[in-house]
Amino acid sequence: MQKGNLSINSENIFPIIKKWLYSDTDIFLRELVSNGCDAIAKYKKLVSMGEAEESNSPYKVTVRLDEKNSLIEIEDNGIGMTEDEVKEYITQIAFSGATDFISKYQDQFENGNDIIGHFGLGFYSAFMVADKVEIDTLSYKNDAKAVKWVCDGGIEYEIGEGKKPTRGTIITLHVGEEGKEFLNSWKLKEILAKYCYFMPTEIYFEDVEEVKKAEEERAKKLAENPDTAPVEEVPKPVNDTTPLWLKKPSECTDEEYISFYHKVFTDFNDPLFWIHLSMDYPFRLKGILYFPKLKHELDSVEGQVKLYNNQVFIADNLKEVIPEFLLLLKGTIDCPDLPLNVSRSFLQNDGYVTKMSKYITKKVADKLNSMFKKDRKQYEGFWNDISPFIKYGCMREHDFYDKVKDSLLFVNTDGEYETLDEYKAKAKDSSKVFYVNDKQQQAQYIKLFKDNGVEAVVLDTRLDVPYVGFLEANCGGTKFARIDSDVSEILKGEESVKLDTTALEELFKANLENDNIKIKVEALKSEDVSGMIELDEQARRMQEMSKMYGMENSFDSTKDETLVLNSNNKVVQLLLDLKNDSNKGEETKMLCKQIYDLAIMSHKPLSMEAMTAFVARSNKIMELLAESK
Repeated sequence: MQKGNLSINSENIFPIIKKWLYSDTDIFLRELVSNGCDAIAKYKKLVSMGEAEESNSPYKVTVRLDEKNSLIEIEDNGIGMTEDEVKEYITQIAFSGATDFISKYQDQFENGNDIIGHFGLGFYSAFMVADKVEIDTLSYKNDAKAVKWVCDGGIEYEIGEGKKPTRGTIITLHVGEEGKEFLNSWKLKEILAKYCYFMPTEIYFEDVEEVKKAEEERAKKLAENPDTAPVEEVPKPVNDTTPLWLKKPSECTDEEYISFYHKVFTDFNDPLFWIHLSMDYPFRLKGILYFPKLKHELDSVEGQVKLYNNQVFIADNLKEVIPEFLLLLKGTIDCPDLPLNVSRSFLQNDGYVTKMSKYITKKVADKLNSMFKKDRKQYEGFWNDISPFIKYGCMREHDFYDKVKDSLLFVNTDGEYETLDEYKAKAKDSSKVFYVNDKQQQAQYIKLFKDNGVEAVVLDTRLDVPYVGFLEANCGGTKFARIDSDVSEILKGEESVKLDTTALEELFKANLENDNIKIKVEALKSEDVSGMIELDEQARRMQEMSKMYGMENSFDSTKDETLVLNSNNKVVQLLLDLKNDSNKGEETKMLCKQIYDLAIMSHKPLSMEAMTAFVARSNKIMELLAESK
């Protein structure tokens, strides 16, 4: 065996400092399996050009675990290497073997980047888990001799003639203490499933101990029954070499899309719909984005958009590549123009990444607009599930909002869907949109508005709090107001009886024992309502935003509340008569408090103490009514 020193370029010395090489140690298996797939891809390319003979055995990469001897092997039956190639591609760190290969044959085939070629940087990831690494390889070339290369992680290596009888390469890792966790079948299978599930070459996993046990069991059965050979289990690849995104959209069925979704994301629910991405210029990109059915608002803030390079997994939810709001979705995106290992700062400043992000945003917007125009009923059926994603996307990406603003829907209190323009076309005041955020609690207001021909939309999620402000800033003067924010002119009528409003206000202030409360008297069209609570829209939004950020105690909204008394209500009118009866002081106080609590209950929940007092007072009022009969 010859000895030599690794050739290290000073600017590339960092790849061999294993603690700095990658952020995730388990990446070593992805790199080595990728190298095996590349070696096979190179050989298949040579076969297609007539420069090599077709393989007699199926192309495959095998990951083999020998836990007892602390060994992990990665074997391929690809192109193999000569001694000179080992010295060139392995001993010169960070020199890519694919660079020479592609430049040599660049005139004979296109898409040279399909050969990832990570010999060099990728290969040395092996030392993240191994104290010593061996390479046994035999080139496809005629009269080539097998080569063995050994390195213990320092800059010295040994190289000489090997004993490998067949074409390809075996990389053997002598796993050290730092890599003991990887001497486990489940761990290795988990890594293969994560990073290598869609690699283009079949990948097999073998556990030496399990294989040995299976062979012993088979031999035992054969000895017990020599006339019947036991059925030998056929190994199955651990990966899918033809992911659905590689097919043309026109060739894919709904069943295939749904099956692929279940397989990749282990979600038992079917997706609502999907977008099949396919781009060849100015960058290459394929993928499928799924709109999942959300169980509740924003339950997929961290969804799963998996990024691949030539079917090799790179990362989940890479915000530098995928627009942040799209991370609410689930999907797979394969972009060969992205490097496997790259810094986030590089991605943030890369022109291709910016174009890719804009392309994906446009395709999603186009899909939504197309559904809205071509099948409005179906789009409305999806709206409750997709609206969190769309609302969040509008607020995060203004370009997205500009593209989908005409397809934004609102649901009114009757459950009907309408756009902003459709709502405004029917409204008496086209500059204002009335809304509710609790249909049950605000039922009284809803009835009042309906009785007067005014419609309200439902905006009842946490996301709607900032969304309303966003729409006001971008909808050309349109204002949003909760239906209890102000007694609209629409609800006001003519007084049936002229009341002393000042006396009425003083009566309530005295009996409610609340110096901060603001009271005003209005004549409402409906006589059924005794009182309402008004809360300024902006003050209420401040309160809701404070609550969202856990600061509900920092904002006292009661100072901004106004009790509106209906001068056309008979109970309110009665109170002025009771005011002058000294024997009716208790009844007057009870009725004032009852009217106030009823108004509050249509506005927000009563506190525990207030509810207890309300129930006791209600019972007392019923007792008084019973006694009066």
